Amino acid sequence: MEKNTVKNKSVLFALQEEKCHELRVSPESDEYLKVWIREPTWLEVEQAMTSLMNIDAKTQSFDIDLNGMYRYLVEKFVVRTEPSLSTLELIRLTPYIGSQLKEVLPNPMEALAEDSVKNEE
Repeated sequence: MEKNTVKNKSVLFALQEEKCHELRVSPESDEYLKVWIREPTWLEVEQAMTSLMNIDAKTQSFDIDLNGMYRYLVEKFVVRTEPSLSTLELIRLTPYIGSQLKEVLPNPMEALAEDSVKNEE
């Protein structure tokens, strides 16, 4: 069975436009932080995974650095915020807002899981 070739090559590329997400400031608040997130390319997902793992060739061990990965994701994929916040300010958000931000940032772990499934097929 012959497989169909892509006719519209624009479906192959990461979206150029960012998406706005509204993050509630606190459970009791009616105020929101607006955050615009852009979609990563496959190479940026790989770079995020690299920032996640610290491999020591001498001891043949590795550490997982979630802080490094989240900093990378915030720096690379948060296009802007309203009110305007710097990367440092975004890293200092409350846990309540930070957990919402994690939900809307690209998740390189999902890509890793998808790769595992494809390798099993």
